Amino acid sequence: MQQSALKDWVGRSETLDDVVNPTPVAALSATLDWPVARPKDGTPLPYLWHWLYFLPLARQSEIGPDGHPRRGGFLPPVPLPRRMWAGSDFAFHEPILVGDRVARTSTIVDVSEKSGRTGTLIFVKVRHELRRNGASAVALTEHHNIVYRDAPRPDDPVPKPAAAPAESAWRRDIRADDVLLFRYSALTFNGHRIHYDRKYVTEVEGYPGLIVHGPLIATLLMDLLRRERPDAQVARFEFKAVRPTFDIHPFSVHGQPAPDGKTVRLWGRDHEGWLTMDATATLA
Repeated sequence: MQQSALKDWVGRSETLDDVVNPTPVAALSATLDWPVARPKDGTPLPYLWHWLYFLPLARQSEIGPDGHPRRGGFLPPVPLPRRMWAGSDFAFHEPILVGDRVARTSTIVDVSEKSGRTGTLIFVKVRHELRRNGASAVALTEHHNIVYRDAPRPDDPVPKPAAAPAESAWRRDIRADDVLLFRYSALTFNGHRIHYDRKYVTEVEGYPGLIVHGPLIATLLMDLLRRERPDAQVARFEFKAVRPTFDIHPFSVHGQPAPDGKTVRLWGRDHEGWLTMDATATLA
């Protein structure tokens, strides 16, 4: 499909409703090694944990070969086979609480094509707006950036990695084993096979191991901020995936508050010291 036809998807919108039930919160708490308890109604949802809701409930017959729902429908039918979460930015206007009835309106705001080292890249940008309990005011705004690319070729150039900062005020080491990746996939109803099917990810997509979910790493970055600054109020957060993280080695998440106390730089670092995700949290 030509990019001009894909542009027809710009402006498409859908609204989904969900209830912030306590069990997914308790389950992610267990997965991230927090004490397990089902929170009471009125408990603020930790930042980014809204990803536990509005799950992609495609029928089994509608699943494509990569484990994602088949192309078309709300997202445009991009013909390139590999799909990755490139990054997101958020504005947190008011807390989302356990027990809330939340509506999420999603709109495709841009479809663009670029040429990269390994060929054509197509970027799709989606805006999500979350509203609580029938209110007209937006509680959370998220822009989600998706990148599609071609299948790997043996002669593809290897992107030059960027070194992660050598020092940080905060650090947490993570072992991304099969169980962690399975639990996060299950909690977010993410069927993408690159996160749990080792034969598929190595033989079909050409990666050396299972890929750690980008949203999981972003959640771990915000989780690090929560552990180090439990009372911090975040106004904005943005992250960019820089380099894939694989389960075959441990990795670490880091944080460095700015001297003025207004922002915190957060990043992921692989076992070789390369930057895998770069993020900034702006404090209220």
